[in-house]
Amino acid sequence: MSPKLKRVAVATAAVAVAVTGLATASTAHAQDEAAELKVMSFNLWHGGSQVNDYRAKQVEFIKSTGADVITLQESSVTSARELAKALDWDYLQADADRGIISRYEIVDDTQQPSNAGFGVHIELDSGQRVAVWNAHLGYDPYGPYDACFDNMSVDEILEREAESGRTGQITDILADMRDDLANADQTPVLLTGDFNAPSHLDWTAATADSHCGYSDIPWPTSVKPAEAGLTDSFREANPDPAAVPGNTWSPVYPKHDGSTGADEPQDRIDYILYKGGLTVTDSQALVVGEPQPVPDHADNEWTSDHAAVLTTFGL
Repeated sequence: MSPKLKRVAVATAAVAVAVTGLATASTAHAQDEAAELKVMSFNLWHGGSQVNDYRAKQVEFIKSTGADVITLQESSVTSARELAKALDWDYLQADADRGIISRYEIVDDTQQPSNAGFGVHIELDSGQRVAVWNAHLGYDPYGPYDACFDNMSVDEILEREAESGRTGQITDILADMRDDLANADQTPVLLTGDFNAPSHLDWTAATADSHCGYSDIPWPTSVKPAEAGLTDSFREANPDPAAVPGNTWSPVYPKHDGSTGADEPQDRIDYILYKGGLTVTDSQALVVGEPQPVPDHADNEWTSDHAAVLTTFGL
């Protein structure tokens, strides 16, 4: 099943946004900076380097969305710095993989990276602070492959989730977030990133046909954050996973080898979770244009193998 994604069209002379209700960056920020916070999670795909002219395309895309804070995965050491410089934003590159760029000042970067995530505090113009955590969990073995290609039992799939490291990683990240989660009433908390796993909110009886006949798998990387009090912003805004799957993997892998092979399981594996005084007003999975599948992707307007996730929060 092909992913159902909102698509943003980027014009040459001016940014033309083709998503209903989505304004350009300048308009959105001018009108709504006091009332909302737009947060994006964006896996860059080796920094974007798999696509020609990737940095300029990334900058134009970011401007088109009106995003205020973006967590980056696969940022390839320099991406946070280079994107922040192009946008005149603040940034933190935590390691070779993960970074955060922000329209607002990063006032606390003392949260040391764990084995899969790190956190910062940003300060809005109002003085309100928000804790932002960015995670990139292990990718192998991959649960939907265990289900769709190998027909494993649910117990086997969950054992393999632990083997992948993801179960331990999400447990460690939530432990690192303990203080922020405890203070979420004063300082709202976000946990974002590429979790490399589906959500228990998506694998339901109503969507079993889209998930190789499986349903009700308690994927630990979504269950554990929910147990810690975090809410999935995309699924809050789009409560019916059959009507709005929001798949983020993968716009360039409709087939397992890109344009050939078995059908690639399509899933929502990138998230923006939150706790505290924020209200979700919208959340979308976004790509630019009509990406050609691998191996014909080099001239795509879209620079990633994931869709990005953009959530608009009311303050």
